[in-house]
Amino acid sequence: HSFLPQKYYTENPKEKQKGSRRVIMTPMKWFFSFLKKYRGLMIIGILLTTAVSVLSVVNPYISGQIVDQVISGGKYDRLMPFIGCLIGVTIVMGVLRFLFQAFETASQGVLYDMRDKVYRKLLEEDFAFYNKKRTGDLMSRQTGDMDAIRHFVAYVVYMVYQSVLMFVFALLMIFTVNTKLALAMLVVLPFTAFATCRQTKEVRPAFKRNRDCFSSLNAFVQENVSGNRVVKAFAKEDFEIEKFNKENDKFRAAQIDASKIWMKYVPIFEVLSYALTIILILYGGYMVIQGEITLGQLVTVNGYLWMLNNPLRQAGWLVNDISNFTTSVEKIYATYSEEPHVKTPVSGVVKKHLKGEIEFKNVSYRADDEDIVMDVNFKVKPGQTVGIIGSTGAGKSTIMNLLCRFYDTTSGEVLVDGVNVRDMDLYNLRDNIGMAMQDVFLFSDTIEGNIAYGRPNCSFEEVKQAAIMADANHFIQALSDGYDTIVGERGVGLSGGQKQRISLARALLKDPSILILDDTTSAVDMETESYIQSQLKKLDNKCTIFVIAYRISSIRDADLILVMDNGRIIEQGTHEQLVAAGGYYATAFHNQYGEIPQEILNGKGEK
Repeated sequence: HSFLPQKYYTENPKEKQKGSRRVIMTPMKWFFSFLKKYRGLMIIGILLTTAVSVLSVVNPYISGQIVDQVISGGKYDRLMPFIGCLIGVTIVMGVLRFLFQAFETASQGVLYDMRDKVYRKLLEEDFAFYNKKRTGDLMSRQTGDMDAIRHFVAYVVYMVYQSVLMFVFALLMIFTVNTKLALAMLVVLPFTAFATCRQTKEVRPAFKRNRDCFSSLNAFVQENVSGNRVVKAFAKEDFEIEKFNKENDKFRAAQIDASKIWMKYVPIFEVLSYALTIILILYGGYMVIQGEITLGQLVTVNGYLWMLNNPLRQAGWLVNDISNFTTSVEKIYATYSEEPHVKTPVSGVVKKHLKGEIEFKNVSYRADDEDIVMDVNFKVKPGQTVGIIGSTGAGKSTIMNLLCRFYDTTSGEVLVDGVNVRDMDLYNLRDNIGMAMQDVFLFSDTIEGNIAYGRPNCSFEEVKQAAIMADANHFIQALSDGYDTIVGERGVGLSGGQKQRISLARALLKDPSILILDDTTSAVDMETESYIQSQLKKLDNKCTIFVIAYRISSIRDADLILVMDNGRIIEQGTHEQLVAAGGYYATAFHNQYGEIPQEILNGKGEK
């Protein structure tokens, strides 16, 4: 999409089926697709605005009649009807303005639908998307940019429409009073149009820089608030403050640059509005003296003067709001339009419960011009336990990511129950997989809520049983609120081992066909690990288990052990076979267990 700064290609599924070419969607078309739903409210608001603008011409006209007929003409009996008319029109305008909330209601509806749509799209994005995006930047799309759109629909739309109507109606009414006076006031219009065009060109890139700097600042703050414990642990507060000040200075500079633009143009619009007053006083007064218009007509034109002045004064601010709006729409749509590389097929294979037979056929994966895994081949029968071991960066977690289809293979096939994962319904596949990730993430919720995340409608007894299997029940019950204890953000307040056991309980409660444990017991003691392994043995023949570990003790009883190095499987077999082979696995085993009797090397004893 880099070569399309304002237009983004999107696929229309119906058109795709017909073999048609891709359609082009612009950010503005995308925005109006949300506004279309609320066109009824917008039409009501526009009609109300039109009515108010029409009524606005009544009071100046009546004021002029009061001067000519009552004050100058002495027809005092007409005073009360005129005053009654003034009061009536004012009351009606007040009621109509109260009903202007139609715009606000529409804006909140657009905001709700758009935010929901963008959030749903964010959930559809794959790992590659989030690897390149910063959380704070994405948050600014959902907050500051969305608010700019709400402000546009709720305020700017009706203000622009009302300003144009009032200016036109006032000018027409002045023409009915005196053509020469109206033409004299039209002199300012070319200058206003020129200034508006110049401001629009200058303010647009300024607002883009402004939004970019705001996103960068937002991302920086979010990252440092989340990592505040690391900052404190390394006593780097001053260093982070210095970095924050640089981001803050950039944002301030962008704000000042943008403000300089409207500081330059807003006074121009003010001067042009004052020019109308000067024209009226000098030329209008001269015409009264010459008898070309009456004093009442001068009062009428003076009443219309604010209807000419106000749009001119508002022009600069409205241009800023419109530029802010268009910039925000483009930034939101640029994020929204990024299509995930990993998509569920239109008619994906759906199986309620998978058997758990796994096969990797000549699987390779390449990312950012780097080979991550190469020529991976292995087959796992349903109910077997597979251990994966290897050095850091060997590709262990990547293999599991390919199995879950977080990424797609560059070449080769990943088969589950004989079906390529690319042909399976993506959500059905992942719903059959329970995963305790290496980087444990817990939500700001109760412990019970975190464990039951995969099955929110399960009973408490099922939650407790999963916690017992993960050896988490005893420490959970020791907490003041037990399972109702609120976990801090990302599990703050719990130790690494406690978080790992809650993560394991969450995966077990899902009752998956395939269970993936990615270095899940690295932060627990040997006794706890032994207990967890004994509980996992109860799952034999119930689900296929993958265990990624660095400790031999975690995988030595596996039916199949895969040894990885530099993205390749260099050894595979059982514990006894690999120890006897004397390769990488045997070396790692000796390094962890030291000098040991031969019967242990043969798997007949226990240290």
